[in-house]
Amino acid sequence: MERPAWAPPGIDISVPSVSRMYDFYLGGSHNFEVDREAARKAMEFMPGLPKIMQANRAFMRRAVRYAVDNDVTQFLDIGSGIPTFGNVHEVAQAASDTARVVYVDHDPVAVAHSRAVLAGDDRSAVLAADLRKPREILGSHEVRELLDLERPVALLLVAVLHFLEDADEPAAVVAELLDALAPGSLLVLTHASYEGVPLPQERAGGTVDVYRDIRNPLVMRSREEIARFFDGTELVEPGLVSMPHWRPDGPEEEEDPYAFSGFAGVGRTA
Repeated sequence: MERPAWAPPGIDISVPSVSRMYDFYLGGSHNFEVDREAARKAMEFMPGLPKIMQANRAFMRRAVRYAVDNDVTQFLDIGSGIPTFGNVHEVAQAASDTARVVYVDHDPVAVAHSRAVLAGDDRSAVLAADLRKPREILGSHEVRELLDLERPVALLLVAVLHFLEDADEPAAVVAELLDALAPGSLLVLTHASYEGVPLPQERAGGTVDVYRDIRNPLVMRSREEIARFFDGTELVEPGLVSMPHWRPDGPEEEEDPYAFSGFAGVGRTA
């Protein structure tokens, strides 16, 4: 198997990675054949997966602009993945001269590529860490240097919590992160669900099986279960909705049916 020049040394390029699969869905080039193979297998069951990922990114960009419009210019993006066009720092810095962003991911390709993209940008940083260990993230040099936790922060958990199983206690992880942030901080979140998917659940379940087979279980949760992540926050209008329904830029009827899969929301801490 040919190892591309951009692949960090020491990573196993025979094992698929969810962040590189995501990169493939979005049309990126930082993925290996093993990632493409797993992604294509997942798309056999849900051909609209790229549309879901695009809807995630579009929501993320709208939420970042919303944050800046409401004087929140610090961003902690956990599970940030491989940078593609229109990433958080680009959207935030275009909207505010004072925007600061810390990206967090545990995929070495995502971290290495993010560092390359951010070289020379002193208002952004990237941290190699795992969402399951919030204390390591909050206590990191990158977060302490770049973010002032005494002032509101937008915590981005976009398309990442569904990779935490219930045994990982994802609600406790979210609560611990939010507890460390100043009042008026924002929780920006999307999550996969069978609700809204334009397919019978049995068929969509084939995609879930692909992720389980690559040892990255994809946990589909109900709207009610996803809403619990916002405990302790006040949901910003229009609440927890399909991604295209959250403060859309254009007509929702032009969206692909797959874009309405899963849920998105923004909550503000008191």
